[in-house]
Amino acid sequence: MVILITGITSGFGKAMAERLSADGHKVYGTHRKATEFIPGVVYIKAEATDEAQVKAAVDQVMEAEGRIDVFINNAGMGIGGPLEFCSLEDAERQMDVNWMGMVRFLHFVVPVMRAQKSGKIICFSSIGGLMGLPFQGLYSASKFAIEGYCEALRLETKGFGIKTVVIEPGDFATAFTAQRKSVAAPEAYEVYKTYAESLASIEKDETGGLKPEYLAGKISKIVKMRNPRYHYIISTLEQRLSVTLKAILPAPWFAKILSSYYKL
Repeated sequence: MVILITGITSGFGKAMAERLSADGHKVYGTHRKATEFIPGVVYIKAEATDEAQVKAAVDQVMEAEGRIDVFINNAGMGIGGPLEFCSLEDAERQMDVNWMGMVRFLHFVVPVMRAQKSGKIICFSSIGGLMGLPFQGLYSASKFAIEGYCEALRLETKGFGIKTVVIEPGDFATAFTAQRKSVAAPEAYEVYKTYAESLASIEKDETGGLKPEYLAGKISKIVKMRNPRYHYIISTLEQRLSVTLKAILPAPWFAKILSSYYKL
C-alpha cells in the first residue's frame, strides 16, 4: 500500500513510519526539520499550516505512485495552561496546526481517494478529544474539532469506498510532553493555585505512559483491516474506563471525578 503520514520526525509518526515500512508498505512522511531518516521512507518537507506545501506534498506522492491508499493525519502540538491566560494567538496556533492542518491535507487527499474509489483515512484525536481536560482546554478543543469533522466526513465519503478511522490515544511517552508550550505567566499560577501541581501530574502521566511502538503495532493492524471500527481508544485500561464513565455517568458526577484527579 502507498501510505502518507504527517509528522514523522518523532513519537507516533516516527514509530508508525518505521513499522509500516517494515510491513512492506511504501511510506511517505511529512516533516519540518528531520535530522534522522528512516531507510526506505520518503521524506517530504511540508508544514501543515502552509496550504501550498501541503498540496505539493500530496502532488509528490501522486506523481510518484499514482494513488494514496492510506492517509494518516498525525502532526500536532499542544498548548497548556488556564484558558483565560492562553492568548488568542495561542488559540489560533493550536487550531491551525491540529485541526486546520488535518483539513488542509484532507482537502487534497479526499478527491484522490474518491477518484480511485478506495482509501483509508486515519486521523489522530485523543482521549482529550472525548472530554475537556483542565489546563489543556485548547488542546481538547482542537481534538473535539477533529472528532466532529471526521464523523461528518465518514458519512459523506462512505459511498466512495473511503473508510475514516479516528484514533484516541491516552498517555504515551513521546517528545510531545517536552515540546508542549505551557503558559508561564506568574499570575496564572497565583490565580489557579493547583495549576503547577496539575501540570506536574499531567507530565508525569505522559512520561510514564505507553511506548509509541505499541501504538504503531495497533495502526499496523488497522491498516490491514478491510472494515476497521470507527474509533480506537489506545490507552491503559484505567484511561479507557474514564471514557466509559463519562458516557454513562451524569455530567456532574463525572466532573467531580475529573476535578478530584486534577486537584481542582
